[in-house]
Parts: sequence; C-alpha cells; structure tokens
Amino acid sequence: MASAGGAEPERPHPKPFLIGVSGGTASGKSTVCEKIMELLGQNEVERRQRKVLILSQDSFYKVLTAEQQGKALKGQYNFDHPDAFDNDLMRATLKNIVEGKTVEVPTYDFVTHSRMPDTTVVYPADVVLFEGILVFYNQDIRDMFHLRLFVDTDSDVRLSRRVLRDMKRGRDLEQILTQYTTFVKPAFEEFCLPTKKYADVIIPRGVDNMVAINLIVQHIQDILNGDICKWQRGAVNGHGRTYKRPFSEQAESSSVLASGKRSHLESSSRPH
Repeated sequence: MASAGGAEPERPHPKPFLIGVSGGTASGKSTVCEKIMELLGQNEVERRQRKVLILSQDSFYKVLTAEQQGKALKGQYNFDHPDAFDNDLMRATLKNIVEGKTVEVPTYDFVTHSRMPDTTVVYPADVVLFEGILVFYNQDIRDMFHLRLFVDTDSDVRLSRRVLRDMKRGRDLEQILTQYTTFVKPAFEEFCLPTKKYADVIIPRGVDNMVAINLIVQHIQDILNGDICKWQRGAVNGHGRTYKRPFSEQAESSSVLASGKRSHLESSSRPH
C-alpha cells in the first residue's frame, strides 16, 4: 500500500548480516564484492531498495594536514598504515549500520588524496559487505562481522594490478614502485597479512575462484530468503563468535563452509 502522496513505502529496516572482506592491495576485494552483487541481481535494484550493499574502508581515510597532503602527492605518505584511517568514524558508522540505521559515508578522492564535501547516503540493508585492507585489524571492528572473508592473491599479480590502477590515477611508474616498496609491501606484511588468521573463509585468486564465490552467494541467498533468522547469525560475547548453522553444501565443491570453522576454498580448475 502506497504512503500519502503516492511515495513507495520503505522496507522494514533490518539489522543486517555484516560481512568483512579483507586482503592485500589490489587482491580483488572490490571485484569479489561486485561479483556477489551481480550474481544476486542487486545491481539492477534501485539503491534505496537494495537488500545487499558494498562499503569500502577507503571511504574512511583521515583528512590530511597540509604537510601530509604534500607528502601524499609525492607518494611519501603511508596510506596502508592503520593510523591512516579514521577508525572512530568507521566504528561509529558500522555500529549504526548494524543497528539498521541510515548513515552518511564520506567520499574520498584518490587523485587529490582528500575527502570530498559530498557524502554518500547508505540505507539499511539485509546484508552489508565491508571491504578493505585492514578491516580485521582493530578487534572492536573485527568483532562486528558475522562472517570474515580474506581474498588471497599472489603478490606479483597484486603489484601489476596496482601499477595499472595508479597509473590511471595519473601517477608515474617510479613513484608507484617507490611507494610500493617503501610503504605498501612492508605494511601488508606487518598489518594486513597477520589478520588472515581471523578469516572464516580464505578465497584464493579472488574473482577467478567461482566455487568459493558461489558458496558465499548461496549463503547470502539463504539469509535473504529468511532461512537464517537474525538470532542465528552469529553473536559476539565474552566467549567469542559462534555460528548456529553451517553454510550450504554445493555439489561442485568438496569444501563445506562449516559452523565456526575456517575454510580454504580452491577451485577444481587451476590456471596454467
């Protein structure tokens, strides 16, 4: 039934199932999330009515001082360090999202290394994918996730992707490689890679691993269909995280994403 004035009524605001998606720079985190959205048909849905949405940790980079801005433009600022993010804002935003509230998320410009004046309005959804290199680094943020995925991609592949991406952003090759060896690679080894142990599911080769992605899509579909009630989505308490129900099995994979167990998903076909 339409509301007064002919406007469409809003869907009930659920408390969403929050999925963290981590991995090194250019590992394919965003691509995995986009593929999940595509397979669920959510890309065709109007933003306000989507049941699944994607957020990026990159939106929460800190506002830089003039000195930091100058370093960033020269490739001399460490964007891969935990202190580069506005963790208080990120924590507060995720808390509001988990409570089913509409939030405003900052918009970040990677060319100028600055936060834009405009924000993005994010409406409540049933499932939220939150991706970023350090989404599992802080425990209080890490514990918000009902499911944690780690996209595990070869370092040479990640470097080549990063070079191509940053060159499209107008940076020269020497600056990109210097930044990678000085900041990106050491930060990955010190801050990102150790958080792999917190993942419930490790996805080798990212979007090329369709067996893993299809399993995750099936689990999300179960949530959207109401097969997993909100009280069974995992809880954070003094005894740690718990899952009340295993992931669905699929015939094409011998791996089962089981309750409380970490899975390492490999496709049956490998690139030559």
